[in-house]
Amino acid sequence: MRPLAAGLLLTLAAAAGQTETLRIATFNTELSRDGPGLLLRDIERATDPQVDAVAEVIAAVQPDVLALQGIDWDFEGRALAALAGRLADHGLSFPYRVALQPNAGLPPPVPLDLDGDGRAGGPRDNQGFGRFRGQGGIALLSRLPIGHEGVRDFSALLWRDLPDALLPQHPDGRPFPSPEAQAVQRLSSTGHWLVPVELPGGRWLNVMTFHAAPPVFDGPEDRNGRRNHDEIRLWQLLLDGRLGPVPEAPFVIAGDANLDPGQGEGRKQAIRSLLADPRLQDPQPHSPQGTATVAWQGVGQMRVDYVLPSAGLTVAGSGIAWPDGPDDAAALASRHRLVWVDLLLD
Repeated sequence: MRPLAAGLLLTLAAAAGQTETLRIATFNTELSRDGPGLLLRDIERATDPQVDAVAEVIAAVQPDVLALQGIDWDFEGRALAALAGRLADHGLSFPYRVALQPNAGLPPPVPLDLDGDGRAGGPRDNQGFGRFRGQGGIALLSRLPIGHEGVRDFSALLWRDLPDALLPQHPDGRPFPSPEAQAVQRLSSTGHWLVPVELPGGRWLNVMTFHAAPPVFDGPEDRNGRRNHDEIRLWQLLLDGRLGPVPEAPFVIAGDANLDPGQGEGRKQAIRSLLADPRLQDPQPHSPQGTATVAWQGVGQMRVDYVLPSAGLTVAGSGIAWPDGPDDAAALASRHRLVWVDLLLD
């Protein structure tokens, strides 16, 4: 945590010396590799330019709680621990971490064609796209203690069990790609977690994080577009009490929704509804490039990464770590940019 700047203290009428901010960030690192163990190898070799750039970007922003996407999961958490070690070399300690097994690369109970291409056993026939278990997972790093006993993992929720699920269909109305596939298909392409983080004074902040499927790479059935829509909608259903106990405020949603509210493909209503939900607030972080958080070649710049605090929290600042040039660490690290929001702690 960090002391709040004096000018902002006056603006917010906060007592000097008694106020701190908590910096929450999300970053799709795109560190995922093509095979198991390769990310750990690259981190431990300490010669990989992308790993160096990712660590440099994170260290420059100095978040207190960091939601990561695009990092390969392994059973012992060795890759994440190695990355935390690299961050410690930069003077940034994250002693508390969560890395549950994601749906990425997780095969269904029996081999099935889940993507409708007529074949089973491909990377798109896993619960979430992945060439191996855990490819492109998510993680949460924190300087503050995590209440592991209170972690809620919604990743096993079947898509068909989501209230009012927007399941894909064949033109004649049959389930796409098959009833058998929809009977086992999970909603989360990577994961949906609620992680309690202990604040000073014993209060708790519920951090809700996810990485939704891109709403592309499918056919006229719009399987991925529908899934992306419902992955985003899960959070509002949770706040409605339709997926178990309603999370207590304060809370924050931090992750990669893979959907821009105005540009590109996808069912825009999902993210527009989330951004307009009165239980949340959108700080609309900016950089010199505006609100864009990713730069995709051919597609362009879009806003797909979000940090959305609950309405009762006071936002003291926000930003996007956009590169100054092509050789800047933020440009070398990932096509996505780290997004951060500072929350005022009374």
